[in-house]
Amino acid sequence: MKQVTGFPAKMQFTPLPNFFFSTLLPQISDIAELKTTLHIFWALYHKRGYPRFITYRELLGNKSLMSSLKGATRPPDEVLHHALEMATKRGTVLHMVLDRDGMPEDIYFLNTESDRQIMAKIQNGELNLSGLKAKEQTLIETEEQPDIFTLYEQNIGMLTPMIAEELRDALKVYPETWIRDAIKEAVNQNKRKWSYISAILERWSAEGKGNGTYRGDSKKTDPDKYIKGKYGHMVRR
Repeated sequence: MKQVTGFPAKMQFTPLPNFFFSTLLPQISDIAELKTTLHIFWALYHKRGYPRFITYRELLGNKSLMSSLKGATRPPDEVLHHALEMATKRGTVLHMVLDRDGMPEDIYFLNTESDRQIMAKIQNGELNLSGLKAKEQTLIETEEQPDIFTLYEQNIGMLTPMIAEELRDALKVYPETWIRDAIKEAVNQNKRKWSYISAILERWSAEGKGNGTYRGDSKKTDPDKYIKGKYGHMVRR
């Protein structure tokens, strides 16, 4: 841990609403979401002009924020994207996708009454932001599936560096839909561990996925299970 030398004599301050401490902070358990939320407050406070918003590109270019999001399991940009999704679902920020020279631009407002009105005006074409235009699909909300790393964390357990590496290796071998289905099957069988998920994938690879049913708990032993398994090339009949 790098120790700081202390606060300087002359400092600038960024105000935070009491609501953040009384209601929002107790709900946030993810450290990346907390760091990202605090940086959004800081960035918006120092913005000038009307209306005030922050873009994903601006957050991505914030060296202090991105340095704090570095971890052993996922790249910082993926951590930032996931943190913003969590902050949006929690209702801390409002998310819009606008058009900038034919390219999508993700922008974020604080979830305040005034900013909700601003978003409505942008969507209705009553307010134009400099260099940004509302897209027709802005009003259509689509529910994005979590990536397999998030899916594992949400349903199986903590994502350690070793498990993250196993998932990355699995993505190179199996379709992502298989991994998702294998995680779901492990949850249904209450076998929340990677070894069980891996066994499901190996069985599907050897015998065909079929209807997705995994019968690994069957008492009947498959005489070829060692031939078809991960180390089958090392086994002789």
